Amino acid sequence: MKIRQKEVEDLIFKSYLEEVMKKKKFLKMNRYIQHGNTSCLLHSIAVSYYSYRLAKFLRLNIHEKELIRGALLHDYFLYDWHAKYKPTRNVGLHGRIHPKIALFNARKDYDINELEADIIARHMFPLTFTPPKYKESIIVCLVDKVLSTYEVFSKNAYTKITDRVVENKKERRIISRRLNWY
Repeated sequence: MKIRQKEVEDLIFKSYLEEVMKKKKFLKMNRYIQHGNTSCLLHSIAVSYYSYRLAKFLRLNIHEKELIRGALLHDYFLYDWHAKYKPTRNVGLHGRIHPKIALFNARKDYDINELEADIIARHMFPLTFTPPKYKESIIVCLVDKVLSTYEVFSKNAYTKITDRVVENKKERRIISRRLNWY
């Protein structure tokens, strides 16, 4: 039986996802809603997966590991940005501040290289003024904008993505669980 290229690429994606998910702190992102009713965890997995799929579709020569890991950690800020009393309430607008917090947290918990740092720190351009330096960063920046818009207008975004990229049933249940805050 012939293995399709997409299946191989999904296995590559899964291997990097599982590597990042080894840190239980990463799963804490499921506690926080990002857009609409999509958790930060599911949003980050979706941004990572679709950034990788887009790069492959466009046949770009990319650094796969860095693209996937940087996208998975791009919103690794670990707080509820909707809450009245959030860590950044006296610092500035969440959209401008959270990339620095996500990068700080990512560096604390993972070995982050320059490309991954650029993806995390610059994914909110043009809100954060400094443009992405690498093609991987540009891809994540663009995919993040598209998926954020989708999540705002979708009631159940990504109902099938968890089955495709997460094999462990417990992790799948954690990721796909919806928080009833609204």
